[in-house]
Amino acid sequence: MARVRNAVARRRRRKRIFKRAKGFWGDRRNHIRLTRDAVVRAMSNSYRHRKMKKGDFRKIWITRIGIAAKLNGLSYSKLMHGLRESRCELNRKMLAEIAVTDPSSFVAVAERAKTALV
Repeated sequence: MARVRNAVARRRRRKRIFKRAKGFWGDRRNHIRLTRDAVVRAMSNSYRHRKMKKGDFRKIWITRIGIAAKLNGLSYSKLMHGLRESRCELNRKMLAEIAVTDPSSFVAVAERAKTALV
């Protein structure tokens, strides 16, 4: 009886892993044992970092809003409290976008927050 080596399936499995390791450095790119470990770690990190990216963007938005609020004589917390009191439905992403692209509109938003605080 002929010996069966499972060559096609084995090559397909290896090619799939090597394809994911494209761009890796050194032996992590072309040795199957090291590559498999590196790919597993990279996939788990990419999953975790997709979740962390949301928090990173929120931090950026809060920083931008805080700076724009300071330029208008308010702290970040006072601005957000005033907007909540005035029932303003703008979220942090939109506020940060307005603060960067259209500062004159942000002045109007800050004035609305100031009037709600008084």
